[in-house]
Amino acid sequence: MFTKAFRVKSNTVIKGSDRRKLKADVSAAFPSLSADHLNELVPNKEELNVVKIYAHKGDAVTLYVLHRNPMFFQLEKQLYPTVYTLWRYPDLLPAFTTWPPVVQKLTGGADLMLPGVVVSSTGLPEVNQGDSCAVNVVSNRAPVAVGTAAMSSREMRTSGMKGKGVNVLHTYMDQLWAFGDKTTPPVLPVTDPSVQAEAEMDRQESGEEGTEISVQESEGQKNCGTTAVESSLQNLQDLSLREGEKEEDTEEVQGEQEDSRSPQEQMDSLLFQCFLHALKSKVKKSELPLLTGTFLRKHMASCCPKGKNLDIKKSSYKKLSKFLQSMQKEHNLVRVKELTKGVDSIVEVDWKNPELCSFCVPEDWEPPEECGEDRESCEEVYKPPEITLLYGVTSRLEPLFQDVQKKKGAVLQASEVRSIITEYVKKNELVHDTNKSYVNINPVLCDCLLEKSEYQELEVLKWDDLFSRTLSRMQSCHQLLFPGQAPVVRKGQVEPIDITVASRGSNKKVTIIKNLEVFGIEPTVVADTLQRLVQASSVLHDVPGAKERQLVQIQGNQVHHVGKLLLEQYQIPRKYIQGLDKAPKAGKKK
Repeated sequence: MFTKAFRVKSNTVIKGSDRRKLKADVSAAFPSLSADHLNELVPNKEELNVVKIYAHKGDAVTLYVLHRNPMFFQLEKQLYPTVYTLWRYPDLLPAFTTWPPVVQKLTGGADLMLPGVVVSSTGLPEVNQGDSCAVNVVSNRAPVAVGTAAMSSREMRTSGMKGKGVNVLHTYMDQLWAFGDKTTPPVLPVTDPSVQAEAEMDRQESGEEGTEISVQESEGQKNCGTTAVESSLQNLQDLSLREGEKEEDTEEVQGEQEDSRSPQEQMDSLLFQCFLHALKSKVKKSELPLLTGTFLRKHMASCCPKGKNLDIKKSSYKKLSKFLQSMQKEHNLVRVKELTKGVDSIVEVDWKNPELCSFCVPEDWEPPEECGEDRESCEEVYKPPEITLLYGVTSRLEPLFQDVQKKKGAVLQASEVRSIITEYVKKNELVHDTNKSYVNINPVLCDCLLEKSEYQELEVLKWDDLFSRTLSRMQSCHQLLFPGQAPVVRKGQVEPIDITVASRGSNKKVTIIKNLEVFGIEPTVVADTLQRLVQASSVLHDVPGAKERQLVQIQGNQVHHVGKLLLEQYQIPRKYIQGLDKAPKAGKKK
């Protein structure tokens, strides 16, 4: 958020009433602070300034500045401490530990990914999605970044430590840090033995490779950790310059030593070339916003030189989202936005970007022979998201899930719910004495599952009735897992693709298709495909009341063709398509 310069709107001394409100807000947000620590952060007598700024992306942020240093920043009514505050109170937020080289990526605007997290012997800090958290390095407990948890600790563990861990908002050496006195982090010793061992190993490996991210052991063995972290953080300012020099040297000898690059570096270069090629000659302004998956399949893949294959998993980025994030933050070529939850789209392209303007299509590049006239045939097969039905614990059912520590809002699969309820019945010895297919109703089950009119009537329930009542009283949720992306959990039932037939002037029929974006399908592609398929005109309209969604309208009753396209090419399960029965009957006019 603060990687680029921000604009200051106002800078005023805080009023007495606002000072008291700030102290109350800080106390509520960080209850671990003692009264003395609270008075140090929000003193009654000393001058405290309120600075209102606009970040480079337009976000309105409020800073609270003490002794020239910003101590807190407020974004969307949420209060966050800065690194200056965390250096004084390092345990104020749960902290994730990473390697010193990762800090350079964070200061460049990247988020902390779970593969870069060092797990201590005590495990991950316990956080929920959206909770404030800090980031430190293995050789120093002093935090170097502040952000929010991208998922809960439980989800991090179940995902196998893959995906995004922390959405980084503020880092050491960013513009917010530069707004203060620009001091360096203090050296706070690491107490966890496992993390100390990781730090020692990192120092040894760095020493063997000759890098300066973790410094070699100095004369004072006791200050080894101190020297390492000071060197790693101070050298961040020079690291980008050194890497830039290395890249220039690589470019000079690229023609002669092309094969000397690692396979990963070669794939990174090929990705960047195909990316620029696709923007230069394939993407049109009228296609924006463009789904990122479609951009890769339809445009970048067709720009790959003959004899080579794009495989983003063999690059240093590993995922398309991370690659596009780099193209946005480091090269300012595109702007990517999550128009529908869990589905990213390219919404803007900087057509005047120097790198894009200077790019020339390779002379030896040829369109893939197998594409011919039908470009759709050379695209990768669309893979629909994996949909998992989930159930959320409600306040009424919370007593049933107390034993397994599932509070209100916890999301479970049906099989997990059955296991938990079965265990609860057995633990409380509620199985009927003579008929094992029945369960005795205790006061908890009575309050959770029975209607008031049934309190005096029902004493037992069948197992199936017990499970069905439990599931029916839980919050309906679902999980969408798109290929190459983190799973997305949404409340409510899955919103199906809706196909309707409407009449326009002179009783002409049109077919309308909605909710394609929910399944990661781009309306533009469907409209173009149907237009070629049925030789009828199609248009796109914004969906009233649904932000950033579009519907496809095509002339005539084309339900049969739409259904065939969605079922066969996109492989959408029939139960998630609504309106297939509106197809014209055989022998009747459409």
